[in-house]
Amino acid sequence: MTISSIDLESKITRRRRFARYSIAALAAALLVVASLVLTIGSVRIPFLQVWAILISHLPLVNSTADWSATTDMVITGIRLPRILLAGMAGAALGVAGATYQGLFRNPLADPYLIGVAQGAALGAVFGFLVPWTFLGGYLIPVLAFLGALVSVSIVYLIAKVGKTLPVTTLILAGVAIGSFLISVMSYITLISADKMPGILSWLMGRFSLANWQQVGLIAPFLLIGLVVIFLFARPLNAMQLDEEQAEQLGINVERTKLILIAASTLVTAAAVCFVGTIGFVGIIVPHAVRLIWGPDHRTLLPLSALTGALLLILADTASRTLIPPTEIPVGIITAFLGAPFFLFLLRRKKKAVF
Repeated sequence: MTISSIDLESKITRRRRFARYSIAALAAALLVVASLVLTIGSVRIPFLQVWAILISHLPLVNSTADWSATTDMVITGIRLPRILLAGMAGAALGVAGATYQGLFRNPLADPYLIGVAQGAALGAVFGFLVPWTFLGGYLIPVLAFLGALVSVSIVYLIAKVGKTLPVTTLILAGVAIGSFLISVMSYITLISADKMPGILSWLMGRFSLANWQQVGLIAPFLLIGLVVIFLFARPLNAMQLDEEQAEQLGINVERTKLILIAASTLVTAAAVCFVGTIGFVGIIVPHAVRLIWGPDHRTLLPLSALTGALLLILADTASRTLIPPTEIPVGIITAFLGAPFFLFLLRRKKKAVF
């Protein structure tokens, strides 16, 4: 073994160790931030009391409550499901963005840029309006997934040229389909005057109506999609070089693409179906993670999940505390952060070309 190969192996080992430590550190930071956010609101609750309330609800734990039932309700019935929903949506959008960027080998690809989120939003809007009850609480997630799946399928078929998927045509097709779907949603909103305020508020993204039922409904979809994506981290790494080389390594590229697109669509639909369209998370998070920790999807995906969850919890906290008692839609907060970052990516890509 040559000196250069030893140095390369040592460098890879250090990078992997750094990534593992970073995952642990981000998980700890997420827990701390979520705990601190639980204390913030119109009623300030001490940090230690928050933990005492949470621990008291654990099974096999018997403790004497020195807090009121109202305080318990504020923590466990209002703030905790909101934080969990924000974290789950952020993790979903972060992982979906990382998957799409890896799949299409372009840092500008994300669920919103290629029309997936708009399709999910349109399906969810239909779910709010139609009087069907046979699916119960699962109607909105199912329609959101179907809308996202139809949208991404149309974009994929339009953009595909032979056996290749040119990024330029992909983005153009995604923008076109996304704009069309937004027009359809606008029309539906106009003819549904009695429900217009609620639909508009939902479309801008909000967590104000979060509850345990929504957390329970989203969790299975999110868990299934994330597990599938994480299992395909190695094939996704192989596809970064060349699809022909990936085929030579025994990877069924087309099947892998379809599975990853379906899984990413599932987690995007799970994120959108109750909280609305929250843009730029799928671009900011995976690109920032890739710049810091590298392109290995075995670490990129979990780091994107943790960073996305952390970002959206902080954004939601800002949305409800910057101008109290008014809540700023979370989509406005993420757009304020994401638009300059998106322009930075475009400028950087332009410099790389010229």
